[in-house]
Amino acid sequence: MKPPRGDTAVCTGPARPSGRPRATSRAALERLGFELFAEHGFDDTTVDGIAAAAGIGRRTFFRYFASKNDLVWGDFEEQLTRLGALLTVADPKTPMMDALREAVVEFNRFDPEMVPWHRQRMTLILRVPTLQADSAVRYASWRALVTAFAARRLGRPASDLLPRLVGSTTLAACVTAYEQWLADEDADLGRLLDLAVRQLADGFRDLHG
Repeated sequence: MKPPRGDTAVCTGPARPSGRPRATSRAALERLGFELFAEHGFDDTTVDGIAAAAGIGRRTFFRYFASKNDLVWGDFEEQLTRLGALLTVADPKTPMMDALREAVVEFNRFDPEMVPWHRQRMTLILRVPTLQADSAVRYASWRALVTAFAARRLGRPASDLLPRLVGSTTLAACVTAYEQWLADEDADLGRLLDLAVRQLADGFRDLHG
């Protein structure tokens, strides 16, 4: 996949300081990219700038990430697989919305040392305008998983209104919880997600699945 043209249209960012170790892993490159985003802003940090700061070539960068946007999202496909697994193993005796809420909260559970990085990631995803189109595509994949889960529980096609409504409103509830979390540094993400989906469940209380 070719990188977006915008990745090389602005300043390339700083060269790698002599004291900075060469970034030779996906995780190290991701963290370096986030440092540069914090220092220079997402739009003014380029693939060339990240590669130079990491002490690697542009081609090497693209072995790890398809684009600058891809770096922001990290291992999204792997995480999506994890969410799918949580939904698949949910106890069928647990009411649908309760099972969905438990899966969403568990999916968004992070080790304390990872929380600052995740907060920075979600700040970029939710607040940088140039990432919104890419975010819409990723969110569609997330929503499709939840819709498929609701369809199985309700015994309806995934194209039916009700499963699609569950998928769309659950996504909206989770995004709202994240926006609240970013606005309040003392807020607990798990509690906000739990509350948001519980409130949503009240609207679906007559559904059985």
